Amino acid sequence: LGYAGVVRFRGVRIGGISGIFKSHDYRKGHFECPPYNQQTIRSAYHVRNIEVFKLKQLKRPMDIFMSHDWPRSIYHYGNKKQLLKMKSFFRQEVENNTLGSPAASELLQHLKPTYWFSAHLHVKFAAFMQHQATAKEELPKATKFLALDKCLPHRDFLQIIDIEHDPNASDSLEYDAEWIAVLKATNSLINVTQSSWNMPENNGLHAKWDYSATEEAIKEVLEELNHNLKIPCNFTLTAACYDPSKPQKHVEPVHTINPQTTEFCALFGLTDINERIQQAKEEGSVRGEYEEEEEEEEMDSAGSAEEPSEYNTDNSGLSSINPDEIMLDEEGGDEDLSTCSVDPSPDHPPDFSASFSDIRIMPDSMVVSSDDAMDSNNEELEKSGASKQTEEKSLNERSLKRIGCNENGNSGMKKIKRRNQAIYAAEDEDKTE
Repeated sequence: LGYAGVVRFRGVRIGGISGIFKSHDYRKGHFECPPYNQQTIRSAYHVRNIEVFKLKQLKRPMDIFMSHDWPRSIYHYGNKKQLLKMKSFFRQEVENNTLGSPAASELLQHLKPTYWFSAHLHVKFAAFMQHQATAKEELPKATKFLALDKCLPHRDFLQIIDIEHDPNASDSLEYDAEWIAVLKATNSLINVTQSSWNMPENNGLHAKWDYSATEEAIKEVLEELNHNLKIPCNFTLTAACYDPSKPQKHVEPVHTINPQTTEFCALFGLTDINERIQQAKEEGSVRGEYEEEEEEEEMDSAGSAEEPSEYNTDNSGLSSINPDEIMLDEEGGDEDLSTCSVDPSPDHPPDFSASFSDIRIMPDSMVVSSDDAMDSNNEELEKSGASKQTEEKSLNERSLKRIGCNENGNSGMKKIKRRNQAIYAAEDEDKTE
């Protein structure tokens, strides 16, 4: 699927987007490549606006969609009380409606998939969201959301769901003709620099803003492929397999062009982003930007280097402050995060309350354990529609701490550090009795 993509299997349409949301990286291009520096290793995995823009050009129904980060506000449509019992340190962000990705919520409202699967927060959570019906729809669509826990002992990390499919359809992964047509239409929008830029909008500033695929464009894709949409099994080894008898320490990674991507782009006349980045790097245009990265990152942290994001808040970094998570951070971060809590206020409703319905019925097809049973408390339901704005100062302090600067404000060498090592040997301590 790459940064974002859509494929088909047995007639089931499956889409996905990679990364988490961070506003000051959201509008940048894909400019990072190995070897990473202290800034690019943090920005490489963030969602970009061009991927969201491309997915929003899709018009045909989506069966399954996957994302790493949760869509913001989805916690209002499941057993929020049980979620906060399991992960009490989410309370402040849930009540402020800042947990998760606003970009993913935007896609959730646009695509309205039958199922949406996410990860990231290391807790099992199911929700049922009823969308508002449009003028073209006889019945409103609904999305069944499911996130699972980490794959560890005593965790809810596996659930099997039966998906309706076409038994006569191909049992191979297939290209999605509409998605390929969108990729071809938006190819000119590709950016491999860290400069911020906005996608075309119907605001009088852009000659073209609708890049959705026409029936003619989809037909052209099918004709290019002779109506054979099967994705080739063309995996190619680009790095030597790990050999424990020959350990190699401190080997600097190199930027490798993926042959599969090269072949895919050549087939459809698309720009190979990795190849474009490599060319820019060789020409020296990227190197100068890398040298300025740390200074710009420091300014970003102070909120003065870039224009404001189109999203009014960026607290998604806080959503990943999770005791279970692998951290790219030099600090231990062992502070107690379970005591964060604020009182909800009716003055600031959730961002998407206008389009989200209050239906909170768990579908029979998404069976959950008794611990995940829906909370029918009316008072809790009312609270789910309320939030409170916390002081930005405290949020900024938590965000800056996660960046991992020392007392002098300089970023030290980042290293992967896993919190709570004991969790791998001991019984789960997250759950409250």
